[in-house]
Amino acid sequence: MKSRTVVDVWLADLTFPGYMDPLIRLGEAFERAHPEYRINIEGHHYRRIAEEVHHAAERGRPPAVAEYYYSGTLAARDALTRDGRPLFTSVEKAVAGRKEILGEPVVLDDIEPPLRDYYTYDGDLTSMPTVATTSLLYTNTTLLNAAGVSRVPRTWNELEAACEAVARLPQGPPHAVTWANHGTLFQQAIAMQGGLLADHGNGRSGRPLTVNLASEEMLAWARWWRRLHREGHYLHSGKTADWLGTFQAFATQQVVFRFSSSIDVTNTVQAGENGGFGVEVSRLPYNDDVPYGGNVIAGTSLWLADGLDQATQDGALAFMQYLNSPANAAEWHKSTSFIPITRASFDLLEGEGWFDKHPYHRVAGDQVNGAHGAPGSLGALLGDFAGTHDAMTQAMDDVLSRGADPAARFAQANEEAQRRLDRYHADCRGPGPRGPHCFAVD
Repeated sequence: MKSRTVVDVWLADLTFPGYMDPLIRLGEAFERAHPEYRINIEGHHYRRIAEEVHHAAERGRPPAVAEYYYSGTLAARDALTRDGRPLFTSVEKAVAGRKEILGEPVVLDDIEPPLRDYYTYDGDLTSMPTVATTSLLYTNTTLLNAAGVSRVPRTWNELEAACEAVARLPQGPPHAVTWANHGTLFQQAIAMQGGLLADHGNGRSGRPLTVNLASEEMLAWARWWRRLHREGHYLHSGKTADWLGTFQAFATQQVVFRFSSSIDVTNTVQAGENGGFGVEVSRLPYNDDVPYGGNVIAGTSLWLADGLDQATQDGALAFMQYLNSPANAAEWHKSTSFIPITRASFDLLEGEGWFDKHPYHRVAGDQVNGAHGAPGSLGALLGDFAGTHDAMTQAMDDVLSRGADPAARFAQANEEAQRRLDRYHADCRGPGPRGPHCFAVD
């Protein structure tokens, strides 16, 4: 019997209960359709997988396919083999214009444009998006209507006015709004105002060499946030990245509004049903004073190792297409709330009546497509992106908890983020990214 071609696939385990189970089943289904292949799937914690791939490459045994978190995209581009060659090759170039691989239809041209663009550099789709999220506004419409507000806020000013109405509500919640102090929401705030986090078009037209965490857009966001906090509208838990605490505050009706990831859609709607209050899911509010500049995505993508033999490469590419086939991508969306990856998967869901029954699942896709192509909406490519997140969140905590001046504190944060970026580039001048800071994501 002819031996099977083994394709090692390392996937980023996002640590939700049972997250890897359907992915492993898809690998088994692919094997049944292609018995000449064995898809060897391993789940690695999403925060550690990039460093584990790096060490495997140093040993000369990297996986054929590796899934990186979006904020590790530049580290993936910079990754090297132990011989000093690029570890990964372009997915688009490897597909080489084929319409199918091993009988699996190629879906690259059908990827939703904002998702495709995030992982495209110099017109080349370097990796295959698999998971996509954005940030949304969740509203307790029962409390909002009780406060005399009939429409969910669309802008910062409208949200602030709604917070004031909630504050006047007899026996109302102690605060009106909350969100986690996390870097993704800073990214959203900057992008929605048309701003950039780094030079060279956020690292899209060249290697990003300088960051700007003290921009007009950053300070507008920080000052508005501070004002909401000082006026008692914003609930500050005192912790950074407090996703659970802010969710619990919304679920127990301690606040009316919450900014959070689109992945929270199902749980938040269920919290409303359990708590007996209405929930509306809508786009993230934007700054009234500047044109809306679009929203960014988060998520993961699959990277293809360079130098594979043809059989292994074709198996890897075919499996990527299989994961994102219309039926599989649609089922993945249903089970996870992630944005449907391809237009065909979205159309399949719509044809089944899924969005008619679950309209809140449509909002994330509508939002990221709403200003497609705006410079800020492409998102930044940064080395040690997690370090930039840390600099921003620590600065904001000082503003909220210790009364720091936003301009001075974010100027300091910018210096810290610049040191981190410089250190990353110093590593890349040697044998590629190698320090733990190079692989940190969040």
